[in-house]
Amino acid sequence: MQRVPFAVQVFAGLFLGVVFGLIAREMGPAGDGSPNWLTSTLDTVGGAFVDLLRALVVPLVITAIIASIANLRGVAGAARLAGRTLLWFAVTALIAVSIGIALGLIFQPGNNTSVSGDAAAEPSKVGDWWAFLTGLIPTNILGLQASTTIKEGAATTSLSFNVLQLLVISIALGIAALKIGERAEPFLNFNRSALEIVQKVLWWVIRLAPIGTIGLLGYAVADYGWDAIGSLGAFVGAVYLGLLLVIGVVYPVLLKVHGVPVRRWYATVWPALQLAFVSRSSLGTLPVTEQVTEKVGVPRSYASFAVPLGATTKMDGCAAIYPALAAIFVAQFYNIGLSWPDYLLIVAVSVLGSAATAGTTGATVMLTLTLSTLGLPLAGVGLLLAVDPILDMGRTATNVAGQILVPTIVAKREGILGRDEDAADGAGKDAGKGADDGAGKGADATPEPAAPAQREAASMA
Repeated sequence: MQRVPFAVQVFAGLFLGVVFGLIAREMGPAGDGSPNWLTSTLDTVGGAFVDLLRALVVPLVITAIIASIANLRGVAGAARLAGRTLLWFAVTALIAVSIGIALGLIFQPGNNTSVSGDAAAEPSKVGDWWAFLTGLIPTNILGLQASTTIKEGAATTSLSFNVLQLLVISIALGIAALKIGERAEPFLNFNRSALEIVQKVLWWVIRLAPIGTIGLLGYAVADYGWDAIGSLGAFVGAVYLGLLLVIGVVYPVLLKVHGVPVRRWYATVWPALQLAFVSRSSLGTLPVTEQVTEKVGVPRSYASFAVPLGATTKMDGCAAIYPALAAIFVAQFYNIGLSWPDYLLIVAVSVLGSAATAGTTGATVMLTLTLSTLGLPLAGVGLLLAVDPILDMGRTATNVAGQILVPTIVAKREGILGRDEDAADGAGKDAGKGADDGAGKGADATPEPAAPAQREAASMA
């Protein structure tokens, strides 16, 4: 299999997922009404792949954020870089949410749908501003949360983690290590080693992406089929059109304006977009995202800060285009009129509240945050759940593209793009033959990175 390019493996997984999903749907349910064996297998395979990615989120976020803050010591004007990064996060989010609102008003997805109102159901997780703000305060060092559900008299307790709390904890540890100085060097060296180990294990999981794709896409087709997509056709089409406009028009224009070769940039970042589409997780794609960001010429010391930050807070797909269109859909479905102040609220929520999505699969928290701010029925979320896995693939790919775009633009404006002395044998040579080869050969033309984990990524791609 190593002789087969990773891109080909993923596309094969997409094709087989659709095929197996259609077969499973034709088989129908089992005799007792439960899903048939093929549907259950696809669900188990896809769920296992996502669970493996989630299992590595906690150590990945903690070690990556601490390492990124420590790396800022070697960056001139680190505070200015951080400020401009956040500014461009907001600027691109503003453009994305504006596109989402415009498409919602043009396509009228809530008025052009055949979905039944019986599908309406309030989600189990609801976002609101107060919970979002209080949720930033860590309750324990790992951001763990416990929840208990009672079903048929039996109580089940499950553990989860709050990525935003992990972000706060990691930033505090990183800053504290910098304040301590030399005495913190053993801790920082241990953290760097731990990050390398976590990334190595994550690469093993990423290699399973083609198999995970079969399960994830196959189960989506088997469980929901094309009927669900057809009943929400206007909404699905509007969302993907918005994603394509952002990733295929807005981003290239911004790159062109800043003098970055568009074709070469997309050829270099393709492996990250591809994996994001399959995994539906910005955090799961983080190592590949950071690698390709360095390859386009962003200095490693800056990329290691901007990319992890973007993976948890920069969501043009999940937190801008999608909630804007979804809010308009719900309002139109329930015949609730929206005024211009309501549209301004959508913009404000998208620009300020994107961290609520926290880089994992799905965008329910951000959607409910938008609906609750506008006073729209939360039961409208249930109308859209049938097509959420299909939409989440495109949303996550757009998220990751934005997470690479912003560091590229900031580095270019600061005059440090392609000037990383640590990447002299990799990203720095992209201006010459390496980049030309990459543009011609796509994702398979990957210069040899310096770090072991990045070398693994190069062989994978």
